Amino acid sequence: MEDVAKLARVSMITVSRVINSPDKVSEKTRKAVEKAIQKLGYVPNLMAGSLASRKSKIIGAIVPTIDNSIFAETIRGLSNTLTANGYELLLGQTGYVEDAEDRIVSTFLGRRVDAMVLTGIHHTPQTRARLKESGIPVVETWDLTDQPIDMVAGFSNLEAGAAMGRYFISKGYRRVGFAGGDESRANARLAGFKTAVKAISGTRLSHVLLKPAGSSFIAGREALAQLIKKDPQLEAIFFSNDALAVGAMMECQRKGILVPQDIAIAGFADLDISKEILPALTSVQVQSRKIGEAAAEMLLDRLTGKSVSQLIQNLGFSIVARESS
Repeated sequence: MEDVAKLARVSMITVSRVINSPDKVSEKTRKAVEKAIQKLGYVPNLMAGSLASRKSKIIGAIVPTIDNSIFAETIRGLSNTLTANGYELLLGQTGYVEDAEDRIVSTFLGRRVDAMVLTGIHHTPQTRARLKESGIPVVETWDLTDQPIDMVAGFSNLEAGAAMGRYFISKGYRRVGFAGGDESRANARLAGFKTAVKAISGTRLSHVLLKPAGSSFIAGREALAQLIKKDPQLEAIFFSNDALAVGAMMECQRKGILVPQDIAIAGFADLDISKEILPALTSVQVQSRKIGEAAAEMLLDRLTGKSVSQLIQNLGFSIVARESS
C-alpha cells in the first residue's frame, strides 16, 4: 500500500479509501490510485482490513439457481447497486434444497459477511435463529411476509397466482391446469390460482408439481404431457415460470396443438423470450431487477446507520396479456 501511495502521490489513508469507500474519493484521485494499483499489481489484503474494522465489505446472496435468468436479473440489480457503494457479492445456490440454504448461511456467516440476501421467506428454524442471532442485516426477496427475519422486498406469489386465475376465468376458460416445481414460491402461486378458479362454479382444475423443482424447456414439455393425460379437454394452463411455459409451447408445435385455439398457455416472470416466441407468451411480470436494487438499498441504509423507512417493500406484479391466451 505504501508503494501505491508513493506512485500515486497520495497518502496511505487515501489509498485505503479508494479500496474501501471509492465514493468518498474524487474521480481524479481514484483513477490515479487505481492506475498505480494496476501498474504495481497490488492485491489489497481485505481480510486484514475486515479484522481491523470488523467489516468485510462482502454481502452474501443465496438463490435457488443461476440457470433461470429471472434470478440473474435480481442478482444484477443487487450487485450493481452494492458495487457502486464499495461492496462485493458472494453468491450461493441452493438447487431448491432447503438444507442447502442452512449450509450456505453457516458458511457465509463464517466468512463474516456484512449482510445477507435470501430468496423466499420459507427457511428452517435453525436458519432463522442463526441469522437473528448474527445481528447482521438480512433481506428476504421474491415473496412477502409480515414477519420477516429482518426486512423483505418482493411481491405476493399467492396474489400473483390468484390474478392469473381471475384472468383465465375472464377469458372464459373453465377447464384449467397448473404446472410448476414443487417448491414454496410455485406452491404459493398454485394456492392463489386454486382459490381464484374454484370460486367459479363448474371450473375444473388439474395440476402437476414437478420433482426435482426447477425450470427448463424439457420439464415444460413433460408437464404438458402429464396435464393433457390427466385432462385431454384442458383449455388453458398456467406454468409457474416462463421456461416451463415456453417448453410446453414448443411441444404443442411438435404435436400440432394450436396455441391458443386448442389450448391457452401462460407463464410467470415475463422473460425476454416471452415477447419473442410465436405466439407471444402471456405472463406475470415482476420487477426482478428492482427487487435486487431495493434489497441493496435497504442493506446500505442499515450498514451506514440510516433508518430504513420501509422494512416491508411490496414491488408488485402485473399480468401481461399476449397472443398465447
